[in-house]
Amino acid sequence: MSVAAVLVLYSEALKESVDFIEDIVAAAARMNGRLQIMAADINSAMGIRQAFQVQSVPMVIGLVAARPVPLFAGAYPVEQIVNVFTQLVQLADQQGVTGSVSPPSDEPAEEQALPPHHEAAYAAIEAGDLDGARAAYEAALAENPQDEEARLGLGQVALLQRTQGVDLQAARAAAAERPDDIDAQLLVADLDVLGGHIEDAFSRLVDLVRATSGEDRERVRTHLIGLFDVVGNADERVRKGRTALMSALF
Repeated sequence: MSVAAVLVLYSEALKESVDFIEDIVAAAARMNGRLQIMAADINSAMGIRQAFQVQSVPMVIGLVAARPVPLFAGAYPVEQIVNVFTQLVQLADQQGVTGSVSPPSDEPAEEQALPPHHEAAYAAIEAGDLDGARAAYEAALAENPQDEEARLGLGQVALLQRTQGVDLQAARAAAAERPDDIDAQLLVADLDVLGGHIEDAFSRLVDLVRATSGEDRERVRTHLIGLFDVVGNADERVRKGRTALMSALF
């Protein structure tokens, strides 16, 4: 939330995409610590691969205040990457994200151990085992019903399960053809959240709340609240979405 970031999606099976990470790091080094660089192998980080609908690598995504900012796909020269990163830092400044990362230390970082169920959930997600991740988070909540991280993790896994294997274009077409089909509208809202189109997802469901009543309205309301949890209450879009929902209900 305080430092802008860059996520590089690559594949160990494609050496060019792995080598490209060095160019990303070199370009980021000119940003005076304003960008945190992260990388994920789409062959193991299946949740990330699905969330960003990755078709080819390398793929580079910015993150400003935890919101995705699509940057580019394919390998580019360092000078061009520097230009893109400069614009990303300017966008971060406009949104008040002005933090920076410390230079790397010679001292090895001490990693804080995750609770066992959380560690199991993370490992399952990385392996593409969403059922296993769900079971791990449910076990964590059974032990501690106040475990907020487990509750949010469970919501995120449920979102991935609902959208697993879904054809984005077909889902959008179905929702456009059948505006009264609640299942179709809920699915597109889920896909919008995964793709970073948060406002679109919230607006779609708020409008659906206005257009429905009884059990249908309650179902849509509950689904929308679940998406609020997935995005996180610290996000300004969630605050606006909750206000819009209250207005739609009353």
